[in-house]
Amino acid sequence: MSLNVLFVGGTGQISLPCVERAVAEGHKVSVFNRGLRDAELPVGVTSIVGDMKDPVAYRALGAQKFDVVAQFMVFTPEQMAEDIATFAGNTGQYIFISSASVYEKPAKHYIITEKTPTVNPYWGYSQAKIASEALLKAAKNLPWTIVRPSHTVRTGLPTMMGEGDIVIRRMQQGKPVIVAGDGTSPWTLTRSVDFAVPFVNLFGKPAALGEDFHITSDRGYSWDDIYRAIGRGVGLTPNIVHVPSDTLVAYRKEWEGPLLGDKTWSALFDNSKVKRVAGDFSCSENLDEVLEDSIGFLKERLASNAPVNMELDPLMDRITSEQAALGR
Repeated sequence: MSLNVLFVGGTGQISLPCVERAVAEGHKVSVFNRGLRDAELPVGVTSIVGDMKDPVAYRALGAQKFDVVAQFMVFTPEQMAEDIATFAGNTGQYIFISSASVYEKPAKHYIITEKTPTVNPYWGYSQAKIASEALLKAAKNLPWTIVRPSHTVRTGLPTMMGEGDIVIRRMQQGKPVIVAGDGTSPWTLTRSVDFAVPFVNLFGKPAALGEDFHITSDRGYSWDDIYRAIGRGVGLTPNIVHVPSDTLVAYRKEWEGPLLGDKTWSALFDNSKVKRVAGDFSCSENLDEVLEDSIGFLKERLASNAPVNMELDPLMDRITSEQAALGR
């Protein structure tokens, strides 16, 4: 069944492969964003250039009566309130892209399901997603589905503290890189192209309405293995220094959210709920293949000498030096 689908976003890390999948499945697809990215949309996609901060233009979207609205760009309850005002009564299914970081930290069970409480005392990003979910669930005349990706990879490097390409620069310079904890906790990585298959299969499914789902791979990898695979992708071997998460947060308060609110803890997911509704699916489990796109984009950035923000480099030098001194 072909559906009239609106993506709010549509050119990002996760959303672009979902747009491509929706087109491949025969849906009529429109994309609303500011038109600032260079990503090439599939043939046949309607591009609507606009800004969510323009309420008059944005609310005009509701009048188009899309069958499905896939919202990738709501991060705060204020934005969610605007979406409710725009799309209530105007769509058959509103899909909110939340985050698996909303689940309680630390989880009381080693496998995360949709029944795991949504409580994150450490990260404002996750708290805003939780508040947005609550607003959506209370909305009238807006059939909703909540989807929670975990760490989904395509263009960027999966690092623990959001340090990105600085990790590669440090490897190139022979400097140590930091992994929080002892590097052995399992962490789930999912390719965006694998995420897209079950995501699009939720479109128009009555059983998906009023339900929340996470969509992830069924496989976890240690953080040490992830950093080694990143290095291996560009022919480098990382010198990994393990630092306790609490210590890292003491050095830099901004790391509390990404670490204590997310990546410090093991993250393994039970995907049986989404498989019951969207159908069975599989994700790549070979770590080098999982990171293939990320490494490809990294090589492009390296070849173009794209600038890297090295602001954290002196702090990382200090942390790794002081940590190494403890072993003397």
